[in-house]
Amino acid sequence: MLAAAVHRKGTVLIVIAMFVWSSGGLLARLIEAEGWTVIFWRTFFAAATLFLYILIRDRRETFNVFRNMGWPGVLMAVCFCTASTCFVLALSHTTVANILIIQSTSPFLAALLAFAVMGETVPPRRWIAITAALAGIVLMVSQSSERGTVTGDLLAIGAAIGFTGATVLLRRQRDVRMTPAACLAAVLGCAIAAFMSPSVAVSAPDLSILALFGAGQLALGLILYTSGARHVPAAEAALLGVLEAILSPIWVWLVVNVNPGPYAIVGGGVVLLALAANTILDARHARIAPPAL
Repeated sequence: MLAAAVHRKGTVLIVIAMFVWSSGGLLARLIEAEGWTVIFWRTFFAAATLFLYILIRDRRETFNVFRNMGWPGVLMAVCFCTASTCFVLALSHTTVANILIIQSTSPFLAALLAFAVMGETVPPRRWIAITAALAGIVLMVSQSSERGTVTGDLLAIGAAIGFTGATVLLRRQRDVRMTPAACLAAVLGCAIAAFMSPSVAVSAPDLSILALFGAGQLALGLILYTSGARHVPAAEAALLGVLEAILSPIWVWLVVNVNPGPYAIVGGGVVLLALAANTILDARHARIAPPAL
């Protein structure tokens, strides 16, 4: 029962993280600054917020918390940095449709990588849910007439691989707190963007949105996801991550009044049904599973 409760807690934290992260597409649309400039300020605000969170929570143990994450934490920081950087750059080089489809392959990648690294198997019901979610995403974007570029699609692939790697590492090192790794990821992204960006100057309206983009959307999402994903199998965590893809157009619809269209609504419904069925079957399986001896 304790394991089931921990699993439920992890699932709830991931779902909330997806609600937070799903606002990223909308916020990016409202910013006029160039891609690397966006990355610089977004990661700057995220790093400051994450460090402040760790400092308040751990106080005198802050240094030890960073040290205890070890090399797995550094590797996870590189993965998260890759994912967040490639995502922002991909928005400028390819279509949202392409990004959503490529991101929806993360559960497949996570299942394969988790099995290779940890021997974590995926039950047939979850493979069905993963496939149904991918089909729903394809249906969502099937009416998109825009075309992306090879560069943008490669960046989207980089984001999916980075997210997958971070998810598997979180699961593998679930006894180690990885919020410091998320902070390090933001610091790395800020340093790289400072080098790559021709200028970090932004307008006052952009700066206020970037503060929300970094401190709220990125940092809060990372706190929630790093806390939840370690309690959930990697493939399931990545599957729940698909929720971000169907929530993102809703934010744009509500704020910018861009109607996603009937295919997007139906496709989003398919994804939600797949996620709901997977969650219900997991709960049912946990109830009927025999107790450990």
